[in-house]
Amino acid sequence: MDWRLKLGLTMIVKKSVYQETAKRYQKAQKKEKRSILDEFIKLTSLNRDYAATMLRLHGKSVRLGRKEYARADITRKGKKSGRKKKYDNEVLKLLKYIWKILNYICGKRFKVTLNDTLDNLIEHGHLPGGQEVISKLRSISASTIDRILKPERKKLELKGRSGTKPGTLLKQQVAVRTWADWDENIPGYLEIDLVGHEGGNSRGDFAQTLDMVDVNSGWCEQAAIKNKAAIWVKAAIEKVNIRLPFDLLGLDSDTGAEFINHAMFDWCKDKGVKFTRGRSTRSNDNCYVEQKNYSIIRQNVGYMRYDTDEEVYWLNRLYAYLRLYTNFFQPVMKMTERERVGSKVKKKHNDIKTPYHRLLESYRLTQLQKERLIRLYRGLDLYKLRQGISKCQKRLLNIQKKKYGQEESEDIA
Repeated sequence: MDWRLKLGLTMIVKKSVYQETAKRYQKAQKKEKRSILDEFIKLTSLNRDYAATMLRLHGKSVRLGRKEYARADITRKGKKSGRKKKYDNEVLKLLKYIWKILNYICGKRFKVTLNDTLDNLIEHGHLPGGQEVISKLRSISASTIDRILKPERKKLELKGRSGTKPGTLLKQQVAVRTWADWDENIPGYLEIDLVGHEGGNSRGDFAQTLDMVDVNSGWCEQAAIKNKAAIWVKAAIEKVNIRLPFDLLGLDSDTGAEFINHAMFDWCKDKGVKFTRGRSTRSNDNCYVEQKNYSIIRQNVGYMRYDTDEEVYWLNRLYAYLRLYTNFFQPVMKMTERERVGSKVKKKHNDIKTPYHRLLESYRLTQLQKERLIRLYRGLDLYKLRQGISKCQKRLLNIQKKKYGQEESEDIA
């Protein structure tokens, strides 16, 4: 018998079984309906609620609108939508390529920086794909980005110890930070912290990363030092201060001895920098820098032990690329509204901009400072920055493998 004929006979039998089952279901009592429904689900593998609805409505008039009715038929298949996919595989391929360059950020942040990223990649010749695909990407929404990339994000699905030791009695002279002390509407007030790279072994000396975050703009700076001695911390802060695109007005630290010492206290006093500290038992007092400790430092250098001069050198090479990549191309979400409803707190984050764009909008930066920022931005190649970060990460990994007698991997060119 021809396969087409077999298929046709199968469909006829299937429809008649469906119809007879629906008639039996509608006439049956409640207990009988349960057993009929169980049999029907085994036969069709349909969802139980959907199957019950179809059996109940078969042959009856169903209201579709105000004056529109239709007769329900369990044997009919719904029509497939004739709408074509706007964002096809070519769009997905290019979206994933850019998403990887931007370090897998969320849809809201992705949408904000997408046009600038496309312009940068086109200008430097790093964007594959035709003009039609690029035009589609420019019109894509944040929710669509999240929906399309949801399967990819699932594929990508260690917390470090705190090495902070309490400072000396000098901390009584360093004021506890209060919101009245700082003007958070202008750039220049930074939270600072150290991230230790002990790799689970806190014995001996190991590298530290000084993390500094401007509360107003989100501008971040990192510098690696050989240990947490006050002399290296102070030298790193002086180095960062030279390259900041705005005037340093205030520093806020935890109560660790690496910050609460006479060298730091005197340096801030001489420079006219307001020096404050958080409370001993409240880590959330430094929430801005604590968040960056993970999202920038841990996500890029991991939790391995770095304790050699060579590793400190490559960490600083990495941070030289990372500061430009983060501050100019990674949008930062800021909370614009906070409302408590019962036991829950609802937060809205609508102000999504890169630190670079926030600084350009600030009235506190001089025109000369803004022009320097614009010149620096125009000379940046996003693709090469991402390559530089990957190269430094690969070099650090190879040093680790060499230390522990493992086979080295090839360097990225």
